Amino acid sequence: MSFEIVEEHRRYLADQARLTAFRQAIVERLKTGDVVLDLGTGTGVLGLIACEAGAGRVYSVDSRGMLLELARDVCAVNGFQGKAVFIKGRSTEIELPEKVDIVVADQVGRFGFEARLLEYFSDARERFLKRGGFLIPCGIELWVAPVECPQIWGQIEFWESAPAGFNFGPVRSWAASIGYPVAYGPDQLLAASALGASLDLSTATASPFKFQVRSRVTRAGTLHGIGGWFSAKLSKDITMTNSPLVAGRIDRDNVLFPIDRPVQVEEGDEIDIRMHIVPKDSMVTWQLEVWSGSAGKGSGASRVSKGSFANSTWKAKVVCREDYERTRPDFGPKLLPKAEALLFVLRLFDAGKKLSEIEHEVYANHAQLFRTQGEAVAFVADIVSQYSQ
Repeated sequence: MSFEIVEEHRRYLADQARLTAFRQAIVERLKTGDVVLDLGTGTGVLGLIACEAGAGRVYSVDSRGMLLELARDVCAVNGFQGKAVFIKGRSTEIELPEKVDIVVADQVGRFGFEARLLEYFSDARERFLKRGGFLIPCGIELWVAPVECPQIWGQIEFWESAPAGFNFGPVRSWAASIGYPVAYGPDQLLAASALGASLDLSTATASPFKFQVRSRVTRAGTLHGIGGWFSAKLSKDITMTNSPLVAGRIDRDNVLFPIDRPVQVEEGDEIDIRMHIVPKDSMVTWQLEVWSGSAGKGSGASRVSKGSFANSTWKAKVVCREDYERTRPDFGPKLLPKAEALLFVLRLFDAGKKLSEIEHEVYANHAQLFRTQGEAVAFVADIVSQYSQ
């Protein structure tokens, strides 16, 4: 398991604001004997909280096998192994033997949707949740504000500085089309935060959605882009947020959607913000129009634009030209040797061969791909983990 995954889950478990909010919501919603589905279980802490609160059974689902195995061990040493059922796979691809009373997950991301919560909850709501059951969280709000963020802007402008003495200008367009993780302080906001979208997870789907807000600048500064964060409603009275304006925020970054060049703004200037979000692809398109606050004071005066900007994370999805060529309608795909070996293994699955037989036959018939029998065994094991049951 990589350091990044270990550190990610250490931060989750060290985040008392997050754990307290989920614990309170689970205890509030859960009745003794309830069946709980924990999506993206990770180290299993939300399932453990549900067990401790009196759940009759917890289905813990995660597609990452190493994490799931650790969660299983953690559950056992805490004495709850008789209550938990661990299932490897994506929740949209698995089946459960029964309906559940509660679905819980922290697949929220930095801006409330990136970790596919809408897709997972929409599916779980239709296939797994009992009538009258509860979702935790039950709602998500997306908040935005114009922000000053010179530290991230410096990372974007780096590509214009001829690093190593070469022109890396083409990279800058890509660098300006990313949603950057950043932890804002309240002093970085140039205007009051505005609610962009409020999603009711009892009905919301992963369909694209849009919103538009207008912000009035409250202090002079340099506009670098749109800041975004979320507020998650875990139950009627409990919320969890990474808002820079909340003292009890959870330990999770916000996001910056940059504009193409900085703009100096003054108190009273207005900023129109439009966003179009495609949750399934984690794609965001953002547009800003910055208006001078001095316009419109006289009779018949027109607004004066300080700048108009549009960008999308779609531009950051760089496609290699060789891969693009393979999308042409007249392209005739041919199996690579490794794909031929994959097809060979799948046919052996279908023929009912035992694992030891498959390993021997794939090495004997595709020896050019594997330097040792062990490499062939590892190749078959990977296919078994993905395509068998």
